[in-house]
Amino acid sequence: MKHRFTPLLLAVAIIAGIGIGYFYGAKYTPNRFGVINAGSNKLNYLLQIIQNSYVDTVDMNSLVEDAMPQIISELDPHSAYIAASEARESVEDLEGHFYGIGIRFIINNDTVNVMNVIKRGPSERVGLMAGDRIVAANDSSLIGKDNREIVHRLRGDKGTIVKLTVVRQGQPKPLTFTVARGEVPVESVDAFFMLDRKTGYISIESFGANTYPEMLVALAKLNVMGMKNLVVDLRGNRGGYMSTAIQMVNEFLPGGQMVVYTEGLHSPREEYSTDGHGAFTQLPIIVLVDEGSASAAEIFAGAIQDNDRGTIIGRRTFGKGLVQAPMEFKDGSIVRLTIARYYTPSGRCIQKPYEKGHGEDYDNDLLMRYERGEFFSADSIRQDGPEYKTRLGRTVYGGGGIMPDIFVPEDTSLYTSYYKQAAYMGLILQFSLQYTDRHRAELQRLQTVPEIEKWLRQKNILELFAQYADSHGLQRRNLMIQRSAPLLERSIIANIIYDSSDQQMRLQYLCRQDPAILRSLQIMEAGTSRPENNED
Repeated sequence: MKHRFTPLLLAVAIIAGIGIGYFYGAKYTPNRFGVINAGSNKLNYLLQIIQNSYVDTVDMNSLVEDAMPQIISELDPHSAYIAASEARESVEDLEGHFYGIGIRFIINNDTVNVMNVIKRGPSERVGLMAGDRIVAANDSSLIGKDNREIVHRLRGDKGTIVKLTVVRQGQPKPLTFTVARGEVPVESVDAFFMLDRKTGYISIESFGANTYPEMLVALAKLNVMGMKNLVVDLRGNRGGYMSTAIQMVNEFLPGGQMVVYTEGLHSPREEYSTDGHGAFTQLPIIVLVDEGSASAAEIFAGAIQDNDRGTIIGRRTFGKGLVQAPMEFKDGSIVRLTIARYYTPSGRCIQKPYEKGHGEDYDNDLLMRYERGEFFSADSIRQDGPEYKTRLGRTVYGGGGIMPDIFVPEDTSLYTSYYKQAAYMGLILQFSLQYTDRHRAELQRLQTVPEIEKWLRQKNILELFAQYADSHGLQRRNLMIQRSAPLLERSIIANIIYDSSDQQMRLQYLCRQDPAILRSLQIMEAGTSRPENNED
């Protein structure tokens, strides 16, 4: 009898189990129409619901790729999601090299114009020249393509081949060049030379993997030239690797002085100090900054200022003081997530204020600074942040960015609507490039900046530009041209020097009339580059 009821008991147990499971499943597990648990699982559930229940077919990978940047943008202005297709390109400039054909170019009239051919690079080896127009790559037209598409076509894996179709002035037919892509160095120290008999100058574009050794080479060569003082130009420097900035500051600060510290909710305070092995700890130094100086550039300037090592000249820096750590997904995409903040030795947070999810206001900050006159008057700069003290006891302010010791306003005294329109329409760039192309052979025979400048002035370059602009939609305004003449002429000559030579010669020309450079030379001559505490 006992065995006769066994199947019945098993059936009852199974039914009871199903019932209990259904009850608790309905109560604690979301079904397709139920309430979804809050927290990190919510996004996964949403994707499952879309995949299982949405009326049409959905490309889930594409949906996730579109959603990721939006999610990250709600955190802070500098956390970022980088798709796998863009990940390599995003780090190439800071890594100090990339694989490509080895040219610098601009797009003019929808065409790739070769500005410079990098020495000993792949393009130089096959005979590509400055002034060439690249109209096709691998028989696919480049005319009308944007910068991103052109870079994608010209860069590639080491050793891969690209066939270029090139139009060269004086040649009746297009030329064909077959280029094997190779390693192309990215130099972040874009110029160094002597400003006068005693003062060296170094312009640093970014803080990449090779910037420190590049700076050491520049310093060694300037030493041979007789350098007794140094001006480091960080204007427009977008930053880069914190470790590089620390290495570079270490050359100028005595041992045991703090350079920067970082701290975040999940990142305990970490301090970085000098090791005492710097070779230029007594060299008088001035650092030039402006609103384009950010991140690692602000670490460098802040360390020099807070340790009272040198003078900071220019305008308030950008205020980018968030530390990002790259976190890679299996598909090669990357999230650069903010994990901490940068603080200068005095305790100032470099990061300017921001509201989460309000990226547009943050992006417009420089425009708002311009509109309230901060670029033109030190009195317009808001210094309402907390006060901090340098090593000597000088007062510096928090609130974001590095405020220079000596303010140099942007000079707009020569601005006219004619000049603004000429710049906005790209006429200065276009005229300079076309003029260089017509006279490239003559220009390249001139060896120094004074020789090029003298030759161009003899050609009455400003009148030639006015005629060109008038024929390209900018009506001639003689009074405005006369008022803006020094500015127009300086811009045109600087562009022609760059188009026919390089950035070093361009900066040599511009530095001679640069207000921040002239102020630096005055300070060096007076021997007052190292700050003193003159506060009561």
